[in-house]
Amino acid sequence: MRVVQEFRAIRGAITVEADERALVIAAAKELTETILAANGLKPDDVISAIFTSTADLTSEFPAVGAREAGLVNVALLCAQEIPVPGSQPRCIRVLLHVYMDATRPVRHVYLRDAVALRPDWVETSKGESR
Repeated sequence: MRVVQEFRAIRGAITVEADERALVIAAAKELTETILAANGLKPDDVISAIFTSTADLTSEFPAVGAREAGLVNVALLCAQEIPVPGSQPRCIRVLLHVYMDATRPVRHVYLRDAVALRPDWVETSKGESR
């Protein structure tokens, strides 16, 4: 008998102070860990993740930070966003696909200056949605 599991998509974003390898890795790790914690998930619950970064971030792939956050056996993809005038600078975005009960609410996470992207979905430092 095959067990059917439901899956959900969770969005998030974080900004980086400068295009430095260590900062990009740390930010992607923080974003990944915060999304998992906010949704009560473990790395094994993640099916795949798509990371994008703005054109001004070229020092490292955000996936390196996701690996450090425990997404070791997860399919990860990184892409660069198109440079749109007025877009959020030094920003990493992610779309996580996870196994999760469809009746549980999804908690999207926007950190640092990325809160401007979706102020209605902001995650506070205590893990509570505003």
